[in-house]
Amino acid sequence: MKKRLDVLLVERGLAESRAQAQALVLAGRVPGHAKPGTQVEESAPIALEEGPRFVSRGGEKLAHALEVFGLDVEGEDCLDVGASTGGFTDCLLQAGAARVCALDVGYGQLHPRVRADPRVTVLERTNVRHLGCEQLPFAPTFVTCDVSFIGLAKALPPALACAAPGWRAVVLVKPQFEAGRRDVGKGGVVRDPAVRRRDSGLPGPKGNRELFLQLEAASH
Repeated sequence: MKKRLDVLLVERGLAESRAQAQALVLAGRVPGHAKPGTQVEESAPIALEEGPRFVSRGGEKLAHALEVFGLDVEGEDCLDVGASTGGFTDCLLQAGAARVCALDVGYGQLHPRVRADPRVTVLERTNVRHLGCEQLPFAPTFVTCDVSFIGLAKALPPALACAAPGWRAVVLVKPQFEAGRRDVGKGGVVRDPAVRRRDSGLPGPKGNRELFLQLEAASH
């Protein structure tokens, strides 16, 4: 007797839900199978390859920040500014976000698995500095931001202006894009502790120390 592959994955305890099983198959974690709906013999061997939790290292960074800050994003409508490959977006989805708008100035960078998730709205070729609230499918209740080449002072205000009352945010600070030009050393690394102020313990590939900030709307 044959059954759907995603059903068998759940029955064998290899996935907690059919949605997770489908994501595992689409991510290439089930060798020999490319479609979750493939009919497979009940007795057929099925292996699950170990792999990264998220589509990019950014997902691990955000997951760590959410844990440290004690933040729960289940059911939240999220805006991911600077989505790129989709590490932050993937993390938010796996953490139970209701919807995520993945915004990036680039095009075609978002991982196919993240792009195909029905909870994701893709907003590409969009410069957050010129963001209009009418471009968003909803007013986000939770905002994440990981941008390069522009500082947060330019990227955050337009995004937060479109957020719902009581919004929360977690943003990644990259010293090389926040410090003045004279404070950025060779290779784009900020080495002066007085300039960095606080480290996150998460060095970038060239040695920069990045840090996360937790923000929330001021109560009136």
